[in-house]
Amino acid sequence: MEKTDQPLVSVLMTTYNREKYLGAAIESVMASTYQNWELLVVDDRSKDKSVEIAQGYAAKDPRVKVILNEKNLGDYPNRNKAASLAQGKYLKYVDADDMIYPLGLEILVTGMEKFPEAGWGLSSLPQDSAQMYPFMLTGKEAYHRHYFKEKLFHKAPLSAIISKDAFEKVGGFSGKRYLGDFEMWHVLANHYPVVLMAQGVVWYRVHEDQEMQNNRLDFTVPFKYLKCSEDMINHPDCPLSPEQKEKALKKIKWNQARYIMGVGKNQSLKTMRILKKESGMGYFEILNRVIKKS
Repeated sequence: MEKTDQPLVSVLMTTYNREKYLGAAIESVMASTYQNWELLVVDDRSKDKSVEIAQGYAAKDPRVKVILNEKNLGDYPNRNKAASLAQGKYLKYVDADDMIYPLGLEILVTGMEKFPEAGWGLSSLPQDSAQMYPFMLTGKEAYHRHYFKEKLFHKAPLSAIISKDAFEKVGGFSGKRYLGDFEMWHVLANHYPVVLMAQGVVWYRVHEDQEMQNNRLDFTVPFKYLKCSEDMINHPDCPLSPEQKEKALKKIKWNQARYIMGVGKNQSLKTMRILKKESGMGYFEILNRVIKKS
């Protein structure tokens, strides 16, 4: 693809106190083989040197733009803010503590351009046994893959590329803590096909400052994903057939019941009671579902 034919990609980098990693994240974008990009670094009132670091790169490359929020917005609202400022055809989130491989943007854009009817794409996926990447799934096929074959909607924004038009038409991220991207992939699949792409596109950093490290102590978080799955299957826009919905809901309810029992046995009876209430199931139904695996 010649540079003159390359659609503009808006790389969105939301930041909050990421001075230790921000420089490496920005440099990974600047090292891209794909050249037609803009990098929007949207700082959420950092108290460290994140802004100073970003401005240093912006002074060297006009494609790097630094935006300072007037007040702290939080994770998903700031992702929406960054998207609202984007000029590109595609949105590509690269968090300030992660990196993208030099060929990453090129692979993602080439995959999306091959399937113009798709509204979004997911990468960092294990090898598909039936066909080579990239390939496209309808929304119904994406749901079926996630609920009956292998996980798909669990990917973080780092692994996604989204058409800006599609992002705007579905209204962006809802802002739900922990669940924003998981919910978004369901919503996008309700309206658009998805392009699946291979691994080796992005690199996800694991470190002690991430919120996910704190999540390990909150045993309600995995249950929130199960409840979100139930809500999305019950949503009127869900593309699955009635029979597929029933099958998926049985599987979800069994997982909810099993998780509730596990929390009660290994963690906290108080938390177990909270999750039972959220599930809408009584103790007898929970026990019966676990025993019958349905």
